[in-house]
Amino acid sequence: MARRGRWLVGTVAVVLAVSGGGYVLLDRPARDDGRRQHADGLPPATDEVRRGDLSSGSQVDGTLGYAGERKLSASGPGVLTWAAAEGSAVERDGRLYEVNGRAVRLMYGTVPMYRPLKAGDKGEDVKQLKRNLVALGHGTGLDASDGTFTQGTAAAVKRWQKAHKEKETGEVAREDIAFAPGPQRVKRGDAAVGDEPGPGKPVLTVTGTERIVRFQLDAAKAGSAKTGDNVTVRLPGGTGASGKIDSVGSTAAPDDQNGGPGGGGGGGDKKAKVEVIVVFDSPGDVKGPDQSPVSVSLTGETRTGVLSVPVGALLALSGGGFGVQVVENGRARDVKVELGMFGNGRVEVTGGDLKEGMRVGVPKI
Repeated sequence: MARRGRWLVGTVAVVLAVSGGGYVLLDRPARDDGRRQHADGLPPATDEVRRGDLSSGSQVDGTLGYAGERKLSASGPGVLTWAAAEGSAVERDGRLYEVNGRAVRLMYGTVPMYRPLKAGDKGEDVKQLKRNLVALGHGTGLDASDGTFTQGTAAAVKRWQKAHKEKETGEVAREDIAFAPGPQRVKRGDAAVGDEPGPGKPVLTVTGTERIVRFQLDAAKAGSAKTGDNVTVRLPGGTGASGKIDSVGSTAAPDDQNGGPGGGGGGGDKKAKVEVIVVFDSPGDVKGPDQSPVSVSLTGETRTGVLSVPVGALLALSGGGFGVQVVENGRARDVKVELGMFGNGRVEVTGGDLKEGMRVGVPKI
């Protein structure tokens, strides 16, 4: 039988995650705060050896926000005469802002409005325009899969212009439209009414309207979060929402560059971090102010049908390695074990003659 060692109490043992999902236990001197054995050799308390699923999930702090932040700049010179209010949502054909009283309207698409569109033009931006005209009811008979600006496209543009009481030119100027992937939410105004934004000067900072969560992970632990992993987010007010990891950054940056707690150059945490983005299963149900703090529960790896004991049950054996103190029939004996995965205050154990339902010694806190 192995000689008795010291309990590695949860508040005394240090568990460090390392690459590859392994762990290191660093023993510290035992303390006498209720952890001594009884005179009869029995531990002060016991807990059960359990068989079941064990998850290495963890909890991290994150920030509730919106997807796809970008800046909108004016396409030409002029005076800003109106802009959508901060926090407002703009949908297809809605006004984002006005320059010299002329509205810049939102259309859906991923290719930016980089040129005026007129008869004979070809390209993906023409397809985008035609899809929007069809969606708005102005493009009856248009083939939106064809990237050519036809006479039929010009007629549809005139109908769109007429609906807004604009001059019916059948052409679309660069300053008439801003393309974005979907509905946009105004995060903030970057110019005030009366300013002259001009080309390249931001007018609005916008985002998508779907809620997301961003959080940072140490680059060394980035492998614990994988695209598609299920997560649970604790929202402001205490409600929970399910979601999935949408992306894990491939480039690490110091924490202050990622907007983490070390920001501001005040000597904070400079560890390399990667950004992780979470999307919700039901984003329309998610409520809470922008930039609200939230907590994210990561599922991590799951082992099924394994034996586990509380981390506090571990003994550092004097001969090396780890063990647990099995209590049976009023007697205690030490059993050497091999450690597996840690999770939720428990550790997977194998070896010896451990069985489900046995009692093992634990400190009495």
